[in-house]
This record gives sequence, structure tokens and C-alpha cells, in this order.
Amino acid sequence: MGLLTPDYYYTDVAAVDLAALAERGITALLVDLDNTLMPRGTSEFPAEASAFARRVREAGMRACLVSNNWHGRVRTAADALGFDLVPRALKPLPSGFRRGLTLLGARPEEAAVIGDQVFTDILGGNACGLVTVLVLPLSSTDLPHTLLLRMLESRVLAGRTPTA
Repeated sequence: MGLLTPDYYYTDVAAVDLAALAERGITALLVDLDNTLMPRGTSEFPAEASAFARRVREAGMRACLVSNNWHGRVRTAADALGFDLVPRALKPLPSGFRRGLTLLGARPEEAAVIGDQVFTDILGGNACGLVTVLVLPLSSTDLPHTLLLRMLESRVLAGRTPTA
């Protein structure tokens, strides 16, 4: 698979098959925040995010938020979910992913990244040897450069449909 191709593609985090990941030996998750667990630019904490965190714990997995964001709500979200945190991750560069792996005490082959962007989460995760999971963004609101990248993503993902 190419660097821009996710291993899994789901409609949202509620649809992510944690059992399938566990069957692949995944014990650690590096999870994006904005438009993956929470709509970008909001302080709303959807019930689905809390339910996902509960499912992660029930599956015996550890998780870390790996976000390019650094504002206070990122720490608040990590604390509310019970996840470790790597803010200012500079995705797709490998340093943020590596910091997350270190926090979780995991090797790349034991970890998956879950996020809503091909050019940050999926590219960076694939480059680091992680299993990659793409979800549809929760909101169409985003930064201008991300909206431009979304147009390119639609070409990369042409013909693929997410699993519900």
C-alpha cells in the first residue's frame, strides 16, 4: 500500500473495529482530536468520543491523543478521555508519533493511528510503520490549508467508501 492509503476506512470512531485491530496485535492507539473525536473549533465533547474511550479501555488498549493543536482544550480533552497527550505533534513528521509511542510504551508494529486526514494522520502513520485508520471528518469546518488538502484527499480516496 502507498503512503497515502489507509489500512482501514470508517465513517467515524464509533465504527472502528477494535477487535480487528487487536487481532493484528495492536495494543496502542495514537488518536487525532480535531474532526476525529471532536468537531474542529468547538468545545463540544460528543458522547461518541467518551464511548470510544470506554471501548478502548474495555479492549485493553492504551491511547494517546496526537494533535497538531496545542490550545488548552486539547489537554482538557485528553484528561476527559483518560488518554496521554502529544500536543504540537507536527504531523505528518514522525516525531509526534514517536513521542506517542514512547508515552504508551509501544513499538510501531503494536500501534495504530486513527485520524481524519490523509496528508497528516495517514501519511505520517504509514511512514512510521503504524497501522492506519482513516475516519470521515466530523465537520466541514477546517483551516484553509486543510480544506485545500481535502480536495486532494478526495482524489486519493476516489472509489473507496468507508465502513459504517
